[in-house]
Amino acid sequence: MCQKETTKDSRIDNDEERPRTVQAEESKSSEEILKEKIKKILRKHDVGDKFSHLLLPKASVLLPITIKDGELFLLFTVRSMELKSSPGDVCFPGGREEPADSDEVATALREAEEEVGLRRDQVEVISRLPPTITMAGYLVTPVVAFIDETFQPRSNPAEVADVFTVPLGYFLEPEKHSSSSYQTSENMSMLTHSFEYNDPQNNKSFKIWGLTAWFALVLAVLALEKKPVFNVGVDVEDLIPSCERFLIKSYEYKKSKL
Repeated sequence: MCQKETTKDSRIDNDEERPRTVQAEESKSSEEILKEKIKKILRKHDVGDKFSHLLLPKASVLLPITIKDGELFLLFTVRSMELKSSPGDVCFPGGREEPADSDEVATALREAEEEVGLRRDQVEVISRLPPTITMAGYLVTPVVAFIDETFQPRSNPAEVADVFTVPLGYFLEPEKHSSSSYQTSENMSMLTHSFEYNDPQNNKSFKIWGLTAWFALVLAVLALEKKPVFNVGVDVEDLIPSCERFLIKSYEYKKSKL
């Protein structure tokens, strides 16, 4: 009897002596552990405001990540057919910078709230990825964030026709992917990517291409730490520096033409 009590007390003492960090880690859910892992990975690649000084008109997009059944998903919107620019295209929530926006993050969050009703208190911003200069001359910054899986979009019909999610891993091993090469104005050879995704939830097919596809692809490579099964067109082992070099070369070319 006494021996059993001593054994029990010994177990209790051992539990109390274990590091609090270990006990806290064990109490986390698998989704919380996954979220912490992804945040740690992406924050290593955060460019912050490194390119905010570039003298170009600015825009931002929000890359909203959610977790469903232990898997990472990325939220997309379909532009309203009433819009003059790129009606019906798949894109991320986002838009042009406004004077009241403090930075690229503020632009992305404001646009996401306007387009799909995503409140700022429902978003956990993780990082900014290297921006890209569009054909129209805008410096577009992708802002990566976690949103809760319970978020229910409230789309603004004037801007958004549909909202859907895609498994992040799809952009590394897609069922339907194509790419085409083109020559940039800076005389660089690049690939533009296109993914076709059949959404099982609503039995719809969506084409994700261009800059939206590129941002999704970059995020998937970084977050999942895997190579795609297809040629990306840049060195994925040196992805962030490659993106930054291309950005600076594009910017220098734009400046030379002013």
